[in-house]
Amino acid sequence: MNVTAIGSACAVSPEERALRDLYLEHGPALYSYVLRMLDGDAHRAEDVIQETLLRCWNKQNLTDDEGMAVRPWMFRVARNLVIDSHRTRMARPLEIGGTNWLSDMCAEVDDIERMLSSMVLHDALRALTPAHREVLEATFFADRTTQQAADDLGIPRGTVKSRVYYALRSLKLALLERGGAVEEMADY
Repeated sequence: MNVTAIGSACAVSPEERALRDLYLEHGPALYSYVLRMLDGDAHRAEDVIQETLLRCWNKQNLTDDEGMAVRPWMFRVARNLVIDSHRTRMARPLEIGGTNWLSDMCAEVDDIERMLSSMVLHDALRALTPAHREVLEATFFADRTTQQAADDLGIPRGTVKSRVYYALRSLKLALLERGGAVEEMADY
């Protein structure tokens, strides 16, 4: 199977060779010009170059011998293609990705859920006795061991353990009374 691409080295017709020569002569400069206009978007720049050469091919404007310089014409066509593409994107509504809006919405829901859970937890903590609240603050909220909490509170380690146990049970009941979702707590 013999395939001849337009503008390839094995192109047969003079027009095909002229298009290839045109690309080799003006392509690199045109590419860097379009790349700058598109802020470095190489894929879109290649598309614009391809469309510019296609228009040049369709007009049969492949040489400079007709009194018109091809290079400025090609640069003008490429510039107009970039401008048209920009205008088209600005006229259409902003496209959103398939997952961005969903993850953004979930993040908002998570923030609201976290805030509401925090409010319910603070209310439930206020329902505890001062001793239970104090021992939970000294262990869980301060991220300390029972021995460290016992040293800070000036009470025996066993007392801290039993108060934590009963404080968690009371907290679970207080959360259930307030409609909070309570996961199964390990027995201490």
